[in-house]
Amino acid sequence: MSHTFFIAASYGVTVLGLGGLAAWFLIDYASQRRALAELEARGIGRRSRPAGTSVAKDEA
Repeated sequence: MSHTFFIAASYGVTVLGLGGLAAWFLIDYASQRRALAELEARGIGRRSRPAGTSVAKDEA
């Protein structure tokens, strides 16, 4: 019974840490999607696409 607080606090810190990482990943993902959309709107395409080809709007 004496270790209950330590164990509960450890789980709490772990949950907060994993939740923070998940939030960071989601925020960064949205940021990268916005940056990519902005670049593509300015006419800067992806390098993985062969030169001279175009992608239909519904595929992106």
